[in-house]
Amino acid sequence: MPLVRIDAVEGRSKQQIKDLLDAVHRAVLSAFKVPQRDRYQIYHQHPESCFIVEDTGLGIERTAKAVVITLTSMPRSQELKLQLYKDLCRELKKSCDIESSDVIVSIVTNSGPDWSFGNGNAQFITGEL
Repeated sequence: MPLVRIDAVEGRSKQQIKDLLDAVHRAVLSAFKVPQRDRYQIYHQHPESCFIVEDTGLGIERTAKAVVITLTSMPRSQELKLQLYKDLCRELKKSCDIESSDVIVSIVTNSGPDWSFGNGNAQFITGEL
């Protein structure tokens, strides 16, 4: 049940955005083994002047196709996180022609009581999940 937020420079078509969201979901399914309908994604476009993604001194060249993917998730092992990074780059290159140098990922960890999926309930606390 990761909550996935994708930030990017504006200008992608509706189909390109759908392809991107689908590619990210496939990577999450592959790496984290979540259920197919465990899909919570938000895509947000920014004017180019409001989207700065440099390279932390690593010499990574970015293009206008760069995306920042933030996942809020229950704790995952280091191995699963590393797999997710690889799967994201593979899926985004294959489906969206986004180079791995344009894929920035951050995982924010939380726990069961931090989630409510609706109806005013904390489903991990109530036992619904």
